[in-house]
Amino acid sequence: MLEPYLYDILKTQFGFSTLRPGQAEILTAILQGRHVLAVMPTGAGKSLCYQLPALARGGLTLVVSPLVALMDAQVADLRLSGIAADALHSGREWTENRAAWHRAASGQTRLLYLAPERLMQPDMLRRLQGLAVTLIAIDEAHCISRWGPTFRPDYEALAQLGDHFPDVPIAAFTATADRATRQDIRDQLFAGQGQEFCFGFDRPNIRLAVQERRGRGGQAQLLQFVQARQGRSGIVYCLSRRNVETTAAFLNANGIAALPYHAGMRAPDRMEHQQLFMTRTGIVMAATIAFGMGIDKPDIRYVFHAHLPANVEGYYQEIGRAGRDGAPAEAMMLYGLDDIVQRRRFIAETDSAEEYRRREYQRLELLIGYCEGAQCRRQALLGTFDERLERPCGNCDNCQQPPELAEGLIEGQKALSAAYRTGQRFGASHLVDILTGKTTSKVRQNGHDRLPTFGVGRDRSPPEWRSIIRQLVAAGHLAVDIGAMGGLAITPRGRRLLAGKERFVYRRSPRAPARRTAPAARDAAVPRGRETPALFEFPPAERARAAANDALDEQEQRLFERLRETRLSLARARKVPAYVIFHDRTLLEMARRKPRTLNELLAVPGVGQAKLQAFGQVFTEAIAAHEQQAPEPI
Repeated sequence: MLEPYLYDILKTQFGFSTLRPGQAEILTAILQGRHVLAVMPTGAGKSLCYQLPALARGGLTLVVSPLVALMDAQVADLRLSGIAADALHSGREWTENRAAWHRAASGQTRLLYLAPERLMQPDMLRRLQGLAVTLIAIDEAHCISRWGPTFRPDYEALAQLGDHFPDVPIAAFTATADRATRQDIRDQLFAGQGQEFCFGFDRPNIRLAVQERRGRGGQAQLLQFVQARQGRSGIVYCLSRRNVETTAAFLNANGIAALPYHAGMRAPDRMEHQQLFMTRTGIVMAATIAFGMGIDKPDIRYVFHAHLPANVEGYYQEIGRAGRDGAPAEAMMLYGLDDIVQRRRFIAETDSAEEYRRREYQRLELLIGYCEGAQCRRQALLGTFDERLERPCGNCDNCQQPPELAEGLIEGQKALSAAYRTGQRFGASHLVDILTGKTTSKVRQNGHDRLPTFGVGRDRSPPEWRSIIRQLVAAGHLAVDIGAMGGLAITPRGRRLLAGKERFVYRRSPRAPARRTAPAARDAAVPRGRETPALFEFPPAERARAAANDALDEQEQRLFERLRETRLSLARARKVPAYVIFHDRTLLEMARRKPRTLNELLAVPGVGQAKLQAFGQVFTEAIAAHEQQAPEPI
């Protein structure tokens, strides 16, 4: 149980009367001076777990953060809450950084945000050692581990923090870390000591879905998905910088406001695009994984993977950027066999140790199994983090449209025979041509039109054979030979299948009803005259919005929208993200309670004394104006 004065700070500064699950245990450990590693789902309130102790312990809390935009947003939020916070980073003028340092050195600052590379400079460490540092908080702590999905070399130096600040507790936070990664973080930051808290990984508000990529790089599938969610903020993750640029251009050409983001862009352009995405609603960010870490935008309604991510941890980290406000959100992934080949090639070509490559292959196999599996996707995903979900979630494509399973011994043997008779050095596309009897120049040149297996699979379409071959790879009957440029080789398990001593069951997903896209979109995405296969059917926008707003009635919904407009005007005037003023959850409570006085507004969760003083009058007036315009109930 926390001391009463901590709840006073919680309400006065942050506007909350209660804590979320797990926060009290973490706060207690930090306030007792222990090292802590906390793994909490995105949106579970990690920041409060070091911000509240920073105020309670006094002195200076150092916060290690990987992104300039995130630092600035959190500093702006804290200042609006009446908390003395600052940041030192390369995106600020030298005079701004100098003034921030003087405030920290003079004891005015409670929280100082720094990037790891700046913190670990010898001169910075020397100067900080002369200050009253009482806590070091490390955000995105998985970046320190080479086992983690987004290892950053500049985080490695943080392992020396214990030597420089031997009596200062270190609190490390992340939303994604399997058992090996958690142990690695603890070993590096506090020699395996400290207290570990793992409060689960489930994000039940995110609907999970996976589809085979079709057509021109899945453009038609992407466009259909995004058009159905027009006006909502989303992220589209692409495999390469070139994919990012072409995807952003494609979406813009079809009336979708989209921006590119990748490491090859000029830093000012990246920063501008990130600021636009953070401060406006309805923009789609087409990006590589260079974008997203630490992005604290609560109303991202979907994450769309146009290509297979690197591993399960990376995938979980990326989809976790959707629905931070707890409202319904969606995660859609497209993938194909070419993704598997590419990902395996990336691993094979890395100069890392053999143990690292072996582990990365294992992680990739887990993700492939997740894509091809017929079970509840959430159960499969959580299982990779040693978390068990007792019942199917009901909020994924496999739960809502269970795939049809079929016995595939004959199909498997046909595909494996085609691979064997062609020397196990050709990829899936060539094998599909042989199975379906397609006489291409490559087939003729190699004499493969004379093979016994030529045309034995004419009873199935090329997409069906591609799916079967991909599932043979996922099940371990075929292996991608990186040295043979993606050729498919038969494994020992595949030889048993050829001999009839192994079983092969594959998924045959039911076709969704065809749904036409807008003419311009169809023309841009697929050759004229060909129909675009329908996507997995998600709930229509109005149902999702109603769920997101917890079933506000019509008048409350109108007030909520008015409050959002008021918030946006205030945010633009201050050049900060809208959620820094108030989160959507706070506006929802205002719409329900309709506070008419400042005292009534102060009772709304998320409204502290400083924000009440800064914005209270504006919001109570907006509520009063809405009440005057609202029609009388019948």
